[in-house]
Amino acid sequence: MTKTGVLAAQQLRHLIANGAISATPAILPEQVQPASLDLRLGHIAYRVRASFLAGKGRPVAERLAEFEMHRIDMTDGAVLEKGCVYVIPLLERLSLPEGLTAVANAKSSTGRLDLLTRLITDGGTEFDRIPDGYDGPLFAEVCPRSFSVLVRAGQRLNQIRFRDGQAVLSDHALALLHQTEPLVDGTPVISEGLGFSVDLRPRSGDLVGYRAKPHTGVIDLDRIGHYPAAEFWEEIRTQDGRIILDPGAFYILVSREAVTIPPDYAAEMAPYLAMVGEFRVHYAGFFDPGFGHAAAGGAGSRGVLEVRCHEAPFVLEHGQVVGRLVYERMSERPDALYGTRIASNYQGQGLKLAKQFR
Repeated sequence: MTKTGVLAAQQLRHLIANGAISATPAILPEQVQPASLDLRLGHIAYRVRASFLAGKGRPVAERLAEFEMHRIDMTDGAVLEKGCVYVIPLLERLSLPEGLTAVANAKSSTGRLDLLTRLITDGGTEFDRIPDGYDGPLFAEVCPRSFSVLVRAGQRLNQIRFRDGQAVLSDHALALLHQTEPLVDGTPVISEGLGFSVDLRPRSGDLVGYRAKPHTGVIDLDRIGHYPAAEFWEEIRTQDGRIILDPGAFYILVSREAVTIPPDYAAEMAPYLAMVGEFRVHYAGFFDPGFGHAAAGGAGSRGVLEVRCHEAPFVLEHGQVVGRLVYERMSERPDALYGTRIASNYQGQGLKLAKQFR
């Protein structure tokens, strides 16, 4: 690898060519994103009694024997029911060289459906984190939280990013980068990353978000722009710049700031401090190089926030900091940026539901 940092698309293709990433059937070109690889579901889903980690020295297959309730053939499609936990072997496997680690995350549309998706591995003691030298299969734990979903083998719910060493920007480096490449419109809030806040005073109208309805039909993940939003979501409106979050409810909101990821950097959304309230931005997410950047046809893109309230009702107010973006250097600049020559559903986005809704 040329230098420390997150691996770019062309470096991922090299890993695939030399067998560090492999799959049956072969990995498709469209799985390779500017700074990550989409992972595909296999043909069998295991309904399990509870979420689990394999634990040091133990294979996932051994733990499945303990917790499996039944298994489902997903070849022609199968419904994963709301509130249930499933473990699905993925088509990809890894044989990582020393020094190369990986981290996984739900894809944007997966998070916006409140579809909790985490990666587990043989011997794993953390979700979504893969140590260097790992040689083995990959599994997705999937738990639909708000909607039951129809899924099929080969669909892509999560993605994986590879790192050669660590290249997280310090607050000082982030401030310097903002001076040369403005990362947000306005004054940045920099503390262990770039803070972002919630927008509850839109420039026009009073629609500020959506709350998932509790009793809905099944969502077929392959049906793009198909489902009327009103059948699955309640509109959240306010004229005083605040809303009250209900315990256990799931919300789609939007950041006040328009965010930019320069071409030589990637970012990951992280939750803000738990001490600030009874809620969290539920899913961390990857932001690819070029997201919102002028070089990729953007002028800043606002971040969609997937918010879940915990034990007590909580007042959320306009401009309240709810999360942060942790920026990392790329090992190389990707040969295709987010928003250019690839299907980028959320470039230039504002408040937007998952792509299955119209």
